[in-house]
Amino acid sequence: MAAELTYGLERIAMYLQGVDDIYDLVFCTYPDGTKLTYRDVFWQNEREQSEYSFHASDAQRLLRLFDEYEKVCQQLVARKLPLPAYDYCLKCSHAFNLLDARGAISVTERQGYILRVRRLAHDCARLYLATRAAMKFPALPDRALAEKELARYAELTA
Repeated sequence: MAAELTYGLERIAMYLQGVDDIYDLVFCTYPDGTKLTYRDVFWQNEREQSEYSFHASDAQRLLRLFDEYEKVCQQLVARKLPLPAYDYCLKCSHAFNLLDARGAISVTERQGYILRVRRLAHDCARLYLATRAAMKFPALPDRALAEKELARYAELTA
């Protein structure tokens, strides 16, 4: 059985501040004691983004954009550019979410779109790992650990 636990910063802040409504979170306090809430900062954006997502977005354009973003992602993977490719993978995922919110794709089409985004994410991750291995994992300051990971990567790709 698979399970996912997601606790975003907002949920943690709600617990720490003892509030039940995300919009009641204190975002910051000014030197004069005035409190700026999450509602003050994000309410209008939430309303506008929801209006766009559920009513104003153009489903046909989103379908075209999904296809274009997918092609660009694939081209960037082919050019061995994992970070820009991942940006386009995220754009695909966002276009899918908007299409799904609008009900613009059927239940049977939904799985196909999810698999397409999953394939892109997999390709980006695989390429990212390969490029970092080729650079001998420079972000790992412990060189012994880097060598261990290089050996493990070599086994995976053998």
